[in-house]
Amino acid sequence: GVILIGASTGGPPALLKLFAALRGAVEQPILLTQHMPPTFTALLAEQLSRAGDRPCAEARDGDRIKPGHCYVAPGGWHMTVAREGAMPTLRLNQDPPENFCRPAVDPLFRTAARVFGAGALGVILTGMGSDGAQGCEALARAGGHFIVQDEASSVVWGMPGAAAATGLAGGILPLDQIGPWVRRVSGAAP
Repeated sequence: GVILIGASTGGPPALLKLFAALRGAVEQPILLTQHMPPTFTALLAEQLSRAGDRPCAEARDGDRIKPGHCYVAPGGWHMTVAREGAMPTLRLNQDPPENFCRPAVDPLFRTAARVFGAGALGVILTGMGSDGAQGCEALARAGGHFIVQDEASSVVWGMPGAAAATGLAGGILPLDQIGPWVRRVSGAAP
């Protein structure tokens, strides 16, 4: 399986908390799209690596998706998932922005839904706009699950609100309950 995370405004502090909560618990690879310009995404990956004590780096085109690793969409590039032979692989592109963003959450969730289906878990954290909602719908239709951060703990309840409005979310949770939910659902020890 795979864990997918989308975030925007207010995302980095929320991500640091979430990664700390998942320390030592989750074997699945984590694929993350955070709306950010280039260079900032490399710094974010370094911070998340320390907070979560797991290898975390900006994705490179053609990366094999390995258990226990985290891949961050590089600023300016959409990150998508392709199946090449038996191995799920990351592909980067500079297709037009979606929801005014590149990287955008929708292309990641949409392509991961096709490759991983029911093995995909999505999380939409604080952020402006509605990026991720369509991707979450695709994920749910493919048999995957997603949850969203609740309004009270979000800096901006745009993206999580839009994903919640699909009516398909498995839960609307405060940030401090998202880590435990992911650990539980991913089959990690409580």
